[in-house]
Amino acid sequence: MSLHNFVTIIASPRSRVGKTLLARMLADFYLHNGRNVMAFDLNADDPTLTQFLPAHSTVAEISDTNGQMALFDRLVADDGVYKVVDLGHKAFRSFFTVAGEIGFAEEARRRSVAPIILFIASPDATSVEAYADLRRLFPQAALVPVHNEMLGSAQHRDKFPVPSAGPVLIHLPALTPGLRKIIERRPFSFVDSSGAAPLDVPLDAHIELQRWLRRIFLEFREMELRVLLADLQSSLQVQAGS
Repeated sequence: MSLHNFVTIIASPRSRVGKTLLARMLADFYLHNGRNVMAFDLNADDPTLTQFLPAHSTVAEISDTNGQMALFDRLVADDGVYKVVDLGHKAFRSFFTVAGEIGFAEEARRRSVAPIILFIASPDATSVEAYADLRRLFPQAALVPVHNEMLGSAQHRDKFPVPSAGPVLIHLPALTPGLRKIIERRPFSFVDSSGAAPLDVPLDAHIELQRWLRRIFLEFREMELRVLLADLQSSLQVQAGS
């Protein structure tokens, strides 16, 4: 199977762990590489993602059957568009319940779309149990733990194991308070900031932001390569066994 594009769900059962920031960076990573991207904001109370990416995002709703069908039909479409889902903590359980019932991950792969779940790891029991459930329920998806330094040390990594093949943990370095203020201005774009420093951003802050961003973009690129390599190895094993 040849994977044409990706659908990535940014997830955690906890609030305020950096899901929207990660969704913004991934969407801008795709834009930076000249790809078509659409992001879906499942934060009904505060659709922040759409304020940062007004031209490339939309608010999605899964509280009823029509909303569920509309969203999942778009997510599995083999249309050359890279999809990013900012999954709010309130919609976490219902989203993955529906995804399991309809065979979302299997259908995505059948249509040559790689399903990825970026799970922001935290040591609380709810997150650890949710991660284990996703590993069990969605073996066809690449489940990737994300360590956000803003949440503390990564001593709990052993609670979020990764498979021997496929992507490994993604590391999200902490930002200084000054840089956080800059990137929280709406509609701040990481793509627009990749060139010369804006007039209202100090040069040293701009340089620091570029270093931070390059590190994360490199991890996104490595994640993609690992997903593609794991898919190739799986295909070769199937061919060898047939």
